[in-house]
Amino acid sequence: MFFPVAEIVAEFEQMMLSDIEIDVVTIVGEGEPTLYLGLKELIEKLKVKTDKPVAVITNGALLSDEEVKQALMLADIVLPSIDAYDEKTFITINRPYPTIKYDKVREGLINFSKEYKGQLWLELMLMKGINDDKSDLLAYQKMLSDIKYDRLYINTPVRPPAEANIQEINQDKMNEAVDLLAGIAINLLVDNGFYSDIKDDFEAILSIIKRHPMNQHEIAGFLKNRHNEQPEIVMTKLALDSRIMIIEYKGYHTYRLK
Repeated sequence: MFFPVAEIVAEFEQMMLSDIEIDVVTIVGEGEPTLYLGLKELIEKLKVKTDKPVAVITNGALLSDEEVKQALMLADIVLPSIDAYDEKTFITINRPYPTIKYDKVREGLINFSKEYKGQLWLELMLMKGINDDKSDLLAYQKMLSDIKYDRLYINTPVRPPAEANIQEINQDKMNEAVDLLAGIAINLLVDNGFYSDIKDDFEAILSIIKRHPMNQHEIAGFLKNRHNEQPEIVMTKLALDSRIMIIEYKGYHTYRLK
């Protein structure tokens, strides 16, 4: 269960008392949301508390599980990742737990897509020299033809990857993928930035990078939006904190928790 459903809903209710404008209520964890036993109840409770769409971001590995499938049927938007087109690319890219097999994951997504009444938005991650040549794109095109979905977001590593040899694709390759797969290039979407209701700027940033790395420009924009007049003090504090890892990537620094 990780956390009681009531505890999460109470935090959501508290957030709703503020003036924050939201478009969608998104369930995404420091891990995989479909591993949460309270997922169905959480979606049900959230839909009572708000008229905004409820979305779930998932790696898609457990869509063949009936309990998971029935929980996700209640969401307004489901966003699964589908990075592979066969068992070899599945192992290379996703490195699944040994009992999780590509064919079962693919079959689960196909079956879910045919029964699901909400919006299904897929995400595909392309990496230079790994899964970005023409034959890969054509294999993805064939694989996607069996799935009933509303949007395909095509991503590439724009943040520091877990391994140094993983590189983003160039814009020409992204354009080719967008044309072939009729997708949306996620790296071109406008980013509205980060938000936290924690008053202390340093603690707010710390809270965010527990879940999502921030680069130096994102932190600067975050501090500017919060009218911080001494951002250099916060940046120095971040640099000196032993809990924080600073990674140089693409000419700038990205901050994440160790």
